[in-house]
Amino acid sequence: MTYLVDLLGQYGLVAVFAWVLIEQAGVPLPAYPMLMVAGSLAAVGELSLPWLVAVTVAACLIADHGWYLAGHRFGGRVLRLMCRLSLTPDSCVSQTESVFDRWGPRSLIVAKFIPGFASVATAMAGATRVSRSAFLVYDFIGSLLWAVVGLALGWLFAPAVEVVLATLQQLGHWGAGLLAAAILIYVARKAWSRINFRKHLRLERLTIAQLKDLQDSGADVVLIDVRQRALWEKERIPGSIPYDARAWKTAAGHPHLEKVIVTYCDCPAEASAAVIARALGDAGFGRVRPLAEGLEGWRKANNPPPGPAQTTATSVG
Repeated sequence: MTYLVDLLGQYGLVAVFAWVLIEQAGVPLPAYPMLMVAGSLAAVGELSLPWLVAVTVAACLIADHGWYLAGHRFGGRVLRLMCRLSLTPDSCVSQTESVFDRWGPRSLIVAKFIPGFASVATAMAGATRVSRSAFLVYDFIGSLLWAVVGLALGWLFAPAVEVVLATLQQLGHWGAGLLAAAILIYVARKAWSRINFRKHLRLERLTIAQLKDLQDSGADVVLIDVRQRALWEKERIPGSIPYDARAWKTAAGHPHLEKVIVTYCDCPAEASAAVIARALGDAGFGRVRPLAEGLEGWRKANNPPPGPAQTTATSVG
């Protein structure tokens, strides 16, 4: 962490702004160590705390607004790209959609404190057509809270930060090695988590062609869109219904118990669809399959273009 002190000593506010901007843009470069060191320097009068808050919030708003615009223009394609690159695909796919579906743009207030959620949430705000004014208000509150907490930790624990920095400096190359080892362990754990998550999703998929054959043969198929309802209303596979967890808690006495249930999403490796399919299987539904390639596969197959949901389509109650 001594390099952070050198960086801050030489470039000050510019270094904080650039570091936070890069991190919020999606690069896995943790910003809180920088904020804590900056906060500790502010505690001894070497940096201005108000200006540190200002540049941190500004960097967050610039990066977040960029993701918002990307989500607004490219929709699900941006979300798929972000989740594909994420080290925590389980959080990216499942947690983001469920939290945003429940709290909407208000979730941006706490988004930066949830691993794997912040950037995806800002892009989802754009994809679901949250108004720009609402987005900026909630994102500003969330960015301000995140910045204040990070800097305040550095300010309050300035003596402890100084001890850590002094210890690392005394260790010299060993100190740098310890930091590098800690980062490698963190990345390795996330990578292992990703591998285990993918193993958990190894369910037999139903192809687009197989789905069409079932529908053409008159089979009783229930097609479930597991994405956020706002995304389903904007674009969906014809005949699908939005997923409502409350309506699918148990298979006992369920009207669709004997039907073929096909889940789909618009995410890498059909992750969300596989998660819901496994949950439905655990609830007692015996004929559940995720749709291979999901909504993107339907687009590529030159099927009737996905369109807005019909008002007659409702979730099962």
